[in-house]
Amino acid sequence: MRYFFLILIFAASTANAQSANRADKKSLCRIKKSVSFLANDKLEGRRTGTAGEKLAYEYISKKFKKAGLLPYGDAGTYLQAFEASSKEKRTGHNVVGYIDNKATSTIVLGAHFDHLGYGEDKNSMYSGSTPMIHNGADDNASGTASLIELAKWLKKSNLKKYNYLLIAFSGEELGLFGSKYFTEHATIPIKSVNYMINMDMVGRLNDSSRSITVGGYGTSPTWGQLIKQDHSYLRIKLDSSGSGPSDHTSFYRKDIPVLFFFTGTHSDYHKPTDDKEKINYNGMLQIIAYIKNILTTTNDQEKLAFTKTREVSMGRTSFKVTMGLMLDYTFAGPGIFVEGVSSGKPAEKAGILKGDIILQLGEYAIPDVENYMKALGKFDKGQTTTVKLKRGNQELILPVVF
Repeated sequence: MRYFFLILIFAASTANAQSANRADKKSLCRIKKSVSFLANDKLEGRRTGTAGEKLAYEYISKKFKKAGLLPYGDAGTYLQAFEASSKEKRTGHNVVGYIDNKATSTIVLGAHFDHLGYGEDKNSMYSGSTPMIHNGADDNASGTASLIELAKWLKKSNLKKYNYLLIAFSGEELGLFGSKYFTEHATIPIKSVNYMINMDMVGRLNDSSRSITVGGYGTSPTWGQLIKQDHSYLRIKLDSSGSGPSDHTSFYRKDIPVLFFFTGTHSDYHKPTDDKEKINYNGMLQIIAYIKNILTTTNDQEKLAFTKTREVSMGRTSFKVTMGLMLDYTFAGPGIFVEGVSSGKPAEKAGILKGDIILQLGEYAIPDVENYMKALGKFDKGQTTTVKLKRGNQELILPVVF
């Protein structure tokens, strides 16, 4: 009899494992399709206010409808229009879907779906002279595909203590226009929001390091109980700040706890080479599973308390000059940590390398990213200055020409 029961247990566990594998394969197929569509050349880089943005928001709207989400944008639609401007005024669109569990509080999940088009807004790291489409597979088709997958899962789940609002933002690359607009014109009472999870660039998990940054750790004491660095697969890198260069900042500034998931910058960041072939889809599945676990755990808890944290610069301000640096926004300082250097830009020409820690720009001390941004705004094209940096145990001073 005991042997018979052991066979039953083994058969049941095998069936469960096979069922989980089938679910993972289906999920993998769905996120691949979403990234492939959003990062396709026909969308021409999903620049805010363009025909490519329209193709993207129509696709996301259809996926939200298919998942069973209620339209929670303007006038009974999934779309929320807003005005965005850089050099030109244009209309962008958020895509907003809702799961109504008749609860008093709501959890918000978000990701931006806009990208750089052909680089017309001067926010590209591409140094070539021929205009090229920036498909933004990692930035941020990866986050949007994850959002769509979570919408499908949440609608079918038994998580009923909270309502869920899922928002695909546009205008992020221009300065968080979409998320700023939503928090000022929310389609639910903004005070009812429990917390917000933002997924921006979650598609390039490194298979060897498996490192992912989770920002916003300090925005609620509850995160300290839930977010652990000793995950069985992912290596969690914590950042306490509730602000940073993505849409969670807009919610943090409304005193809402946030979490920000980010697999890091890379050499294809804001370049035409950020394509679907370079996405780690299995890594995306791991991150989605991690977020599901957070949602499941908080379903058993009361509304989270909010705490303020240190501020980190948005990194989206328009400057007359650029250094061509990719920064580690989680670096605690002093100084700013260089994650990457763009080809042909002043930083590369000056000899700045990945791993350098910049301490001073001209006469301006650089204790953190915020002060770096302020210092950068003091310079004009054609000006010459110096940069003081630390490279290993060396301290160097290099000439920079903007």
